[in-house]
Amino acid sequence: MKRLPQIMINVPLPESRLDLVGDNPVSSMCREVEQALEGRGRLLLRASGTEPVIRVMVEGDDAAEIQQLAEQVAGVIRCA
Repeated sequence: MKRLPQIMINVPLPESRLDLVGDNPVSSMCREVEQALEGRGRLLLRASGTEPVIRVMVEGDDAAEIQQLAEQVAGVIRCA
């Protein structure tokens, strides 16, 4: 198993209900990030079980790139 750089950002949940599955800006951004990684990494979004946050985790071979991608996803969630 090859270890890859990983970044995790905890984004406070917006007041409105956040849809992580439907066709919306968050889903669109996730698709863009997955295409940008092109099999060189992965994106994981999940709601925390203990805090009112969404955890954004991006893993890949380029630390600077995954930082930027994680920030983009977090930014879209903050605006949702």
